[in-house]
Amino acid sequence: MQEIQVSAKTEEKAIEEAVRRLNVSSADELNIEVVEKAAKGFLGFGSKDAVIKASVKFNPEKVAKEFLREMFVAMGIIVNIETELKEKQLLINLSGSDMGILIGKRGQTLDSIQYLVNLVVNKGDAPYLSITIDTENYRQRRKETLESLAYNLAKKVKQTGKKVVLEPMNPYERRIIHSSLQNNKYVTTYSEGEEPYRNVVIALK
Repeated sequence: MQEIQVSAKTEEKAIEEAVRRLNVSSADELNIEVVEKAAKGFLGFGSKDAVIKASVKFNPEKVAKEFLREMFVAMGIIVNIETELKEKQLLINLSGSDMGILIGKRGQTLDSIQYLVNLVVNKGDAPYLSITIDTENYRQRRKETLESLAYNLAKKVKQTGKKVVLEPMNPYERRIIHSSLQNNKYVTTYSEGEEPYRNVVIALK
């Protein structure tokens, strides 16, 4: 984080100079520490300039947006980026003419983008933020698909008595399967294998 020290006749002038030098729109975007207060002195003698230290406040939404804009420019696609900060979670919604490119097979591209943004936003000393990136309500649609899959496979396991091993899934999707069947009377679920090829297994209790 860049920190500068600025001196001026008054604290207000020093802050104005810090805003200009750090290229932000207002002092609200800065962390400001007063090192020395201005002193008028007597008859022009003993006067002192105000001295402040200033740095730009961490703005996760701005950081995420700038990173994504650069990525999408490099990819040659136009994407609208909307962000919402909720406590310890940053929600990002993407929209545009062809979001299928960003979703990828079973959401793998979207997950990769989410992973990269997570690295960029959480690389500093600021409190950790959970990053969720979505487009065209894909996350909810995928959740419903997995829940339906879990219920159907649970019926199959109950009828045949044979366990079913699902395709490799990321931790988020595995949690959906486990959560969907955690109260099921007839089957149990567990994960096996090594990341990133870890599978959910549905078996008879």
